Amino acid sequence: MFNIPPVTKNIIIINLLMFFGKLVAIRYGIDFDDLLGLHFFKASDFRLYQFFTYMFVHAGWEHIFFNMFAVWMFGRVMEQVMGSQKFLFYYIVCGLGAGLMQEGAQWIEFAYQGLASYDTVNVGGMVMPMSAYLNNWTTVGASGAVYGILLSFGMTFPNERLFIIPIPVPIKAKWFVMGYAVIELLSALGHRGDNIAHMAHLGGMLFGLLLILYWRNKGDGNGRFFGGGLGNIGGGYGNNYGGGYYTRYEDVTNRDSSARTSLATRMKNWWHGIKNRWNGQKRTHMNVSTSSSKHAADMEWRQKDLQRQEEIDNILAKVKQGGYNSLTDEEKRKLFEASER
Repeated sequence: MFNIPPVTKNIIIINLLMFFGKLVAIRYGIDFDDLLGLHFFKASDFRLYQFFTYMFVHAGWEHIFFNMFAVWMFGRVMEQVMGSQKFLFYYIVCGLGAGLMQEGAQWIEFAYQGLASYDTVNVGGMVMPMSAYLNNWTTVGASGAVYGILLSFGMTFPNERLFIIPIPVPIKAKWFVMGYAVIELLSALGHRGDNIAHMAHLGGMLFGLLLILYWRNKGDGNGRFFGGGLGNIGGGYGNNYGGGYYTRYEDVTNRDSSARTSLATRMKNWWHGIKNRWNGQKRTHMNVSTSSSKHAADMEWRQKDLQRQEEIDNILAKVKQGGYNSLTDEEKRKLFEASER
């Protein structure tokens, strides 16, 4: 599917399958919005699983088109940067955070209007039970997770210029993201009843921001905290190119699954690495050597390691400027080998 990274591709496929499934289910009297959409937690139709399922249900063609277009446009870039596993985790966290924010906004409205004191409500001249009214407070769509992706793109490539219709001039990604956040905040405060979950959009951005800040603070300075991806690209944070809160490179578009390291293998390698370092420390304490030849070998190894790191940094700079496809086969090979160390 046009060499789209696996998680991005599967997110789009699942959402499309769910949307077409919804169209078919309607013919049989099954309402996906009611069954899988996120209800207000005080409504009788609320189920805990809806915090997850609502992200894969969309209201209409326009809704799913713009969400999936954004996932394709920005998600495939961020999956290359973060790595597949970390990108999926980020996407789900943003979606869950969006749902929590929407629930919080609905609870505030519920309390502000004093709805707990009423058994019925008048909607457009029609009186309905309060239970039925609350069950209509339903949220669907991947917009919260999508807004989280937009935020991550803006933080990673703040000076990347985007052409946004109908704006006649390119706009930097950081201004694009901040502008969207301001618009959503103003819309949430001033456009109640427009059937758009503005607080969910803000929630996706907020939880995405908190997660990225957490990764930045917990990273080891070399961008190797969790998962796989381009750990040294971005704009303004971390090491040379600012993506230190991400991780090492992983060719997530490689169609050969054997070329990607599984999570179990990574955990196994991580454990073996700990044991090797522990054994190495014990050997060092037991056999202290002052050999000049060993010292010279260590210096030579460090010099070569610095040269390799400088070469990798130059390749990553090229990725930031021209994208992954601008690399030669040799440069791609070196990046992949660096990720395996």
